[in-house]
Amino acid sequence: MEKIKLTIDGLEIEAEAGTSVLDAALANDIYIPHLCHHPDLKPVGACRLCGVDVNGRMEMSCLLPVREGLDVKTNSPEVGATRQVAIELLLADHPQGCLSCGASLQCELLHIADHIGVDGERIERLRRPSEPLPIDNSNPFFSFDPNKCVLCGICVRTCEDIVGLGVLDFVNRGSRTVIGTFGNEPFIDSICESCGECVVRCPVGSLAPKRWQRPSHEVQSTCVYCGVGCGIYLGVKGDQVVSVRADRERPSNQGSLCVKGRYGYNFINHKDRLTTPLIKKEGQFVEATWDEALDLVAEKFADYKGSEFAALASAKCTNEDNYLIQKFTRAVMQTNTVDHCARL
Repeated sequence: MEKIKLTIDGLEIEAEAGTSVLDAALANDIYIPHLCHHPDLKPVGACRLCGVDVNGRMEMSCLLPVREGLDVKTNSPEVGATRQVAIELLLADHPQGCLSCGASLQCELLHIADHIGVDGERIERLRRPSEPLPIDNSNPFFSFDPNKCVLCGICVRTCEDIVGLGVLDFVNRGSRTVIGTFGNEPFIDSICESCGECVVRCPVGSLAPKRWQRPSHEVQSTCVYCGVGCGIYLGVKGDQVVSVRADRERPSNQGSLCVKGRYGYNFINHKDRLTTPLIKKEGQFVEATWDEALDLVAEKFADYKGSEFAALASAKCTNEDNYLIQKFTRAVMQTNTVDHCARL
């Protein structure tokens, strides 16, 4: 790939041809505020926060491709003044309960406000009285607070471009514009599949999971719900799994998850979950080792051949495991009686 040399704030850097100035800067640890940009989505330049100075002209860095010899200033007086107005207008209509917000320290708006700096008195003068919009808690996994929404459009583009459902869009016009479903109905009455892709990309906590704790550490794993093998990171706090996030480096899912993979992890710590094999002795189930359990299964299988035996495969197994199940059934147990739950 062709390399382009450019200068950002006096620092000469290299970037691949076709890269935006914003991505080139971020890749070289040069921070440019941005709210509507996400690496999974095409840039739109809606938030007006990533502006930079190029030869005395302000350009949106997320839309500006790198070119040879480009000289970019990220913090000229004009750029700083424009950003100041943009962030203060956003904060003027934004709730101030940051300590109780689900986004908390992950809020990109809070990060930008800290980076740019805001004038509290100016924000109060800009703030206009308004009736708070109702919070949508209809979805069992996440809530939607339109009062926190900054209309960046990331959720709209995520649902349309990545998920392919198009559940969300801009509703109404002018100062009454909000993000909503068709007819502005509650999420539970829409075609939303609760995959949570919009939730994990929301930069301000307007879309937030109902149950989430900050984990103390993460463990790389694989989702067990089906045979796709989606990569996940389990967030662990103490001896409890408290969160799941997708592994962007796993080829099978590339950072995406379905509703089961993202939110269906409560079974891991459920009190009724079996964590060791059980063998019935004298009419009672007792705990056993895996070697004991497998030896017992092998012993019992030896008493069955042909039509006396049948196997049921599972969609939770990989293709390779299901192949072995049918091979074992036909070659070892000498029967073609094998079925699969996905056929039903």
